[in-house]
Amino acid sequence: MNQNISNRLLHFWHVVSNVRPIYWITLYVAVVPVFAIVYWALPDGQFRIPDGATTDYGSWLYYSIVTITTLGFGDYTPAHGWAQGVTAIEVMCGLIFLGLFLNAVGSMKSEIDVTSEVERRRLLYEAEQKQKLGRQVPRIINMLNVFLAYCYAVTTPTAKRDKDGAGKYNPDFTFNDMSDMFKPSGLEMDNSTLPAVERMLTAARNASLLLDSVQNSVDLRQWPQLLEDSFSFVAEVQMLSMTDSLSRSLPVDTEGAPSKAAAERESTLSAEIAAWKGGSDSGSDPALKPAVELEKFIRRNASLALDIEQQLSSIND
Repeated sequence: MNQNISNRLLHFWHVVSNVRPIYWITLYVAVVPVFAIVYWALPDGQFRIPDGATTDYGSWLYYSIVTITTLGFGDYTPAHGWAQGVTAIEVMCGLIFLGLFLNAVGSMKSEIDVTSEVERRRLLYEAEQKQKLGRQVPRIINMLNVFLAYCYAVTTPTAKRDKDGAGKYNPDFTFNDMSDMFKPSGLEMDNSTLPAVERMLTAARNASLLLDSVQNSVDLRQWPQLLEDSFSFVAEVQMLSMTDSLSRSLPVDTEGAPSKAAAERESTLSAEIAAWKGGSDSGSDPALKPAVELEKFIRRNASLALDIEQQLSSIND
């Protein structure tokens, strides 16, 4: 029983403390004319009134103000029970309302202080996350640029590739443009003889691992679009790696180079891609399905890579 009463009192005090100070000071002022009306309505003889003083409403309003503020000048003095009782009630109301007003001011100040501290810590935390992300930005952008460079090599026939090996990915490539993806990339940074598609998938996995690591070490919630794009990029790479991708389905010889059968398959698939008409819809040709999947993967992830790079560049500006 006592615990229940204590809980109710705590709840009541919590509610009262959350009332804004403006309401208490308004109530404090509002009761002044109300008590003045009560004094004015009391029977004659309830107060000792100084000689020459009036007893109109204005006089009782003055007395009410003096009473609620506890000034007590002594010119108007309650002499009998009703006057003394009402005067005491007004004094108590004044003290209570003023106390609640001051309590509400203190409560509001504490709330402001807490809010300010929370905001300060939030800004500090966001600055810390931005600094952590900023240290990773050059690596991420470099990885994405490598991926985009190999996307260019995969989606550009050898005859159309830049002679200096510094091509720029073209999002408007066609399915037929992927016919030379099994040839070396010809990029300035790539001195290997591996197929461009192999290098592109390796670059995609490397970029995916880095983005996944960044998501685990940096809170990206203050950059929701970056978080969404990074998550999508990683998910796309993981989904592709779980399918029968081109690079994993090709047999190799004992030295790791494509076998004769693999080379023949590459040549046949390249010819089919170059000759195919009607876009990337493989239709009834199951042999082209891996290439169709790869094309869709490049379109989605290259677009994500460009968006992520743009967002990261703006963060470091």
